[in-house]
Parts: sequence; structure tokens; C-alpha cells
Amino acid sequence: MPGDRPNRRGELMSERRAAAWQARANQAYGRTTLALDDEIEALLAGDDALPVGFHRLVVTEVDRLCDDAVAVTFDVPDDLRAHYDFRPGQYLTLRKVTADGEERRSYSICSAAGTAPRVGVRRVDGGLFSAWLVDEVTPGDVVEVGPPAGSFTPELTAGTHHGLVAAGSGITPVLSIAASLLAAHDDTRVTLVYGNRRTDTVMFTEEIADLKNRYGPRLHLLHVLSREPTEAEIVNGRLDADRLRLLFTALVDTGDVDDWWLCGPLGMTEAAVAVLGELGVERRRVHRELFYVDEPPPEVDRHEPEPDGDGAQVTVVLNGRSTTLAVPAGAYVLDAAQQVRGDLPFACKGGVCGTCRAKVTDGEVTMRRNYALEPEEVAAGFVLTCQSRPVTGTATVDYDA
Repeated sequence: MPGDRPNRRGELMSERRAAAWQARANQAYGRTTLALDDEIEALLAGDDALPVGFHRLVVTEVDRLCDDAVAVTFDVPDDLRAHYDFRPGQYLTLRKVTADGEERRSYSICSAAGTAPRVGVRRVDGGLFSAWLVDEVTPGDVVEVGPPAGSFTPELTAGTHHGLVAAGSGITPVLSIAASLLAAHDDTRVTLVYGNRRTDTVMFTEEIADLKNRYGPRLHLLHVLSREPTEAEIVNGRLDADRLRLLFTALVDTGDVDDWWLCGPLGMTEAAVAVLGELGVERRRVHRELFYVDEPPPEVDRHEPEPDGDGAQVTVVLNGRSTTLAVPAGAYVLDAAQQVRGDLPFACKGGVCGTCRAKVTDGEVTMRRNYALEPEEVAAGFVLTCQSRPVTGTATVDYDA
């Protein structure tokens, strides 16, 4: 309520907050103590409380990468180190409250495993979040940051060879993967194909050069430019199917690569998947992540005719707590569940980022679009709840799975 002073432990709660706390505590029977404590802290914190899992982190560095891109590094207090311990290739969800409401964006971590979390951001025309981060945020500012998430992550296994293909700002998680793989074992090799328009649009120029200088022949690096011709014709042009086919057949032994990691625009990643398949690479060894920074996600038609029926009873599980709710016919699980569970993870709501990933453990849902999950994840029962509608009378989706 406007004007209310935030409550702290030991202070008297208003009747409204006390009732909310009691109701939430009653529902939380059987949850882990840690998860319950997080939620109690949120209730006690007042109307400006952060969503569960989010914390306010101080920005320690803002490094200019090129005219329209920066890398932002966060300081993580000692008591939150485990909370923000990340795997290479994961991302952070940032949150900002504006006059129009809450905004969330997911940004990939570019730093190597075991270091401070650092995200890469490229300004997007009309992008609320990217413009703020690129043009306004400075060291000392505070940003609301969620925990690391994402499954675009390799195992740091000795003696492996990984192929990485990135375009534009898609280099962000790929840089983390490359740096972590090369640092983990002396016999790990990495092939990196990186496409950009011109040399002045390349993100992380110095970091990539440092990796090449440090690891030498263990890093096979191919820069490909679409609008700045070079003497080597093979690396001139867009990373489309023809260019990728030429590169893979002439310069890369695809049969020697254990796993492939693709990140960039949808067209590039789809072309790479197709070309690698033509060359005999098994689909299970090709991993991709659609990278869009904070461009608007693909348009989702929320006005389709609703199917007949009374909807479904759906149980959502998060942090060990189960909540059963009615999902109206034609509604998406996440949209309906957020009306009663404000702690559910989400970011883009366009089927792109994968933040709302959960596993269907009972019943059945249909997923309208999916740009985030691998085929084996879908086969195992995972869905994007922002794109999923129940098709059975009851269903259970587990965010903890």
C-alpha cells in the first residue's frame, strides 16, 4: 500500500500482510526450509519486495565492447556465491520496474566458470532494457538479478573437441563456453566460427584474441565478415547454409568434433543444424540457443479461438511447493498460474529464452512454439509453460524437475 513502511523481522506486520503470510505458510507445508525462508523474507520486505530468487547486485564494471554493446560485471556478496554459481553457457534474468510495470530480460553470461558473473548486452532499436544497460548503467549502480539458468551448457570433459558457431551477439554464451573448456583441461580443443558484419561490430575482440594467444593451436578461430571483404574469399559473407557448408567441408573436420554449440539468429542456427546433418553429424550432438538480446520475442497470437470445454485443473510445482489452479480453456499454463503463483520463473514469454521450462509429470499439454528446448528435452516431457496449454482435464508441471 502506498506510504506503508517496509516491515522487517521483529516489527509488527499489518493485518493484511499477516494474513497473507499465514496463508502462504499454510500452503507451504512440506517445502524446504530454505525456499520457505526466502518467501517469508519477501513477504516481510513489503510492497517493494523482490521475486523469490532475485537479489540486488552492485555493478562493478561496464566495459565498452563496441559502439552499441557493453559487458556488465556484477559483484556477488560472499553469502550469495552459491546462489550465483553458474555453468558456462547459462544466462541471468534481469528485472526492472518502470511506470508501466515489471520488465524482465535474459542476458547470457560471457565470463568463464568460477569467475564473477558478467553479461554481454547489445543495444536494440526500441529496446528498453538494452538501451538502459548500454547507455546509462555505470559502476556502483544496483540491478535486480535472478539466479543463473539455462541448459546450453557443455560438460567440461578432458580430451574433447567442441565446435562453436556464433553470429553477432550470439558470441556471449559461446565465449563463456570456449574460455571454460580451454581452461579446464590441457587436451581440450575448440573450433570457433564467428560471423559479424564488420570488424567494428565484433563483440569481445580483445577477449577472443587473448584466448587465441593463450591457447594457440588448441583454439581454431575463424572470423567471417559479411560487409567487409577480405583477401580470403572463404570467410567473406553471411553465415548461411552455403557459407557454412563451404567452411565445414574445407576448414573443419566435422567428424572429429564431439559436440556442436550454435548461438545466433534463428536462420543461422537452423542452417547450421541442417548442414551438419548433411555432413553426418548426429542431431543429439548439436545444441543450439536462439539469441535475441531483448528484441521483442516472436509475436504470439493470444486471440485464437478457445477450444470447447471448461478448462483444466493444473498443479504447478516450484521450490517443493505444489499449487493446484484452474486453467481456462485456451489459456497458457504460465499466464494462468501467475495469477496465484507470483514466484514462477519467466522472461520473454515468446518461447525463446527457456526460463519458464518445466516438466509435465502428469496429464498432457500442447506446446504452441519452441525455440529453446532441444528435441531430447521435449521427448523427456519438458515444455515451455508460456507456450503450453492443457489438453487433458488434469495435468502437473514441475519446475523443479
